[in-house]
Amino acid sequence: MTHLSDEHQVTSRRFFLAVLAGGSSSVLLPSDLSAQELANPALRRLIENLHYLTPAEQFGTVERGNPLPYKLPPADLKEAGLTKDSWKLEVVSDADYPATMGKQFKHADNTAFSYAKLMELAKKHSTRFIKTMTCNNMEAPLGTGIWEGVPLRDVIWLTEPKANIRRVFYHGYHNLDPKQMFQSSLPIGRILEDPPGMPPVTLVYKLNGKPISGRRGGPVRLVVPETYGFKSVKWLTRITLTNLHHANDTYHRGNNDVDSWLKTIARFGSVNDEVPKGTPIPITGLAQVGISGLKKVQVWITPSSPAQPKEETRFIYGDWQDATILPPPTDWDANGTAGPTDMQTVYGFDKQSGNPASWPIPYTIAHWATLLPPVPPGRYTIRCRTIDNNNIAQPLPRPFRKSGNSSIARVTVVVGES
Repeated sequence: MTHLSDEHQVTSRRFFLAVLAGGSSSVLLPSDLSAQELANPALRRLIENLHYLTPAEQFGTVERGNPLPYKLPPADLKEAGLTKDSWKLEVVSDADYPATMGKQFKHADNTAFSYAKLMELAKKHSTRFIKTMTCNNMEAPLGTGIWEGVPLRDVIWLTEPKANIRRVFYHGYHNLDPKQMFQSSLPIGRILEDPPGMPPVTLVYKLNGKPISGRRGGPVRLVVPETYGFKSVKWLTRITLTNLHHANDTYHRGNNDVDSWLKTIARFGSVNDEVPKGTPIPITGLAQVGISGLKKVQVWITPSSPAQPKEETRFIYGDWQDATILPPPTDWDANGTAGPTDMQTVYGFDKQSGNPASWPIPYTIAHWATLLPPVPPGRYTIRCRTIDNNNIAQPLPRPFRKSGNSSIARVTVVVGES
């Protein structure tokens, strides 16, 4: 069977690197870096080039459709309901497993929920939150942004739901071709009520302060804060309330777990492939902060020969050393790449100071840095991992790839003879 990710058009690793390098510094040099680390100009330069938010045009892209919906000619784009003026959302009962609703929003009787109605609702019910978008089968996050929209529950309540509702199905535009339909689902309880500290499931119309583009799933897409990207369907067109008890996610293909929460993992950013003899090794990277939070990032350097056993994936015996988790940015909007970001109105930020109430922020990223001491000439493998707030080391507690890639990342560094 062809894996679902093979059907997608996926960008290369350069987009992950763009997450880490973004012009002038917006990240603090932390006080808990050692004096040696702070004095090292190479490490300082790496940290000063970090940028937290990803400009919308630099997000990695996972998409499907032939043709891609946002590449339709202007007239067809409007006809498809993929412009602000033409977008309408159906919110209906499942014909096979009916939900009891007071009303439905349908194209057939011209009651489908319009973009203008969404903007009216936004005047009282808008929400903004930071989320890292990532695919459960890819190595690294696609980008981190401030997403803005209206909680899905506020639209669902307008249908006067009454009973026999166990799940919510939803899908995006699919060129009127059932084979191209990409759909996902959530329990109704998750949509109507948010677990502590978690933003709502949201109908998103802005990314980093600007209207969300067609490439990013606009004019309106769904964003589920705590999950992988396949739950956050682009080009949203239909919401179905159903009494069916199980998921209908397209992403079940390829043996994927469709109910997996975001995992905590570490990835490398900037590491020099070659290092002169007697020179410290500066490294930066990012940690994806999953449901269990982030306590530590650690690195382990070892000679590449002899190689570690191929069947070894957890490396619990390694001489792991703590890296430094960098503090929140001082400027969340460096270079104007992310649009206006009034952080006092972002979910999880203090309404007075504009600082995050806790750090790192769940379901986002944190940067990390370290300076490894000089090592003798030779070829070395460096690995990185996280320790979550339950003191569990990556790739545990969920090492299974189909519920989110949590493999331990590694890079090779050659230390020169002279």
